[in-house]
Amino acid sequence: MNRLLSYTIDGVQHFGLMSGDGSGAIELDRRMPDVANLGQLISFGRLDDAAAYADEQPDHGLDDITFERLLPWPSKIFCIGVNYGGRAAEYTDSTDAAYPSVFPRFPDGFTGHNRPIIRPPESEQLDYEGEIVVVIGKAGRRIPMAEARRHVAGLTLGNEGTIRNWVRHAKFNVTQGKNWPSSGSFGPWLVPIDHFGGAADNLDSLDDLHLTTSVNGEVRQDDTPASMKYSIAYQIHYLSTFTTLRPGDVIFTGTPTGAGARQDPPVWLKPGDVIEVTVPELGTLRNTVADEFEPGTPEAAMTPPDPQ
Repeated sequence: MNRLLSYTIDGVQHFGLMSGDGSGAIELDRRMPDVANLGQLISFGRLDDAAAYADEQPDHGLDDITFERLLPWPSKIFCIGVNYGGRAAEYTDSTDAAYPSVFPRFPDGFTGHNRPIIRPPESEQLDYEGEIVVVIGKAGRRIPMAEARRHVAGLTLGNEGTIRNWVRHAKFNVTQGKNWPSSGSFGPWLVPIDHFGGAADNLDSLDDLHLTTSVNGEVRQDDTPASMKYSIAYQIHYLSTFTTLRPGDVIFTGTPTGAGARQDPPVWLKPGDVIEVTVPELGTLRNTVADEFEPGTPEAAMTPPDPQ
């Protein structure tokens, strides 16, 4: 199985393939010098070219690389809200909307696998949301559901971390609580869509993917896409109705019940916690939690460089 990733070594950006035994990374930017990063590889439609190097020996050991967010700067990141079975019941407004809830996230709101997600000093209400993430591989507008699979490059995992009290600053938006720097993550790698069974003209096989999210070893979320109100194929169809989906665009497809905000009482993430989002076919996205800094310190007045 091919697994594509983005990483750094000594501060230098690379992209590559995870070796078959999982021991390290096969460096693709050296072998494909006309491709700058994984986002370009997808945009150029060259995933099959990259697969030709899958049997080579890794150039870097796994312990030597630092995982970065999977795609450096995707142009569009869409998130689908309140989509899994039972999620609507978590909200006092139980209106059964005819269309999915959609909101955007910005690239620098995410970090990579094995990196800390950041709790800002403005709020202790940092929460987790484990998700299956779709990466678009072929541009399209008004994509029929029956054609959706043909527009998918592959799948990865996401932790769509949220600052809960900041999603309640106004009635009709959640943007403020969803875009704090490095408050979420996605990765660790992209698994091309061809690795998932099923007919070439549908995504039904994805219904069997088993998603779990655990915090410090305790399973908090456990579900499959079969319980989604809006299927992944429908999400691609719906989003492409009002915008053109392009290679490298990202869709966070929704999170199951069980986020920390819905525990009784609510349980927020704190420094030192370990969050693991797992789908066996996709691996495990693992992150710890760290504080950004303490309020009132000199760092609070600084604009940090982008970590990616």
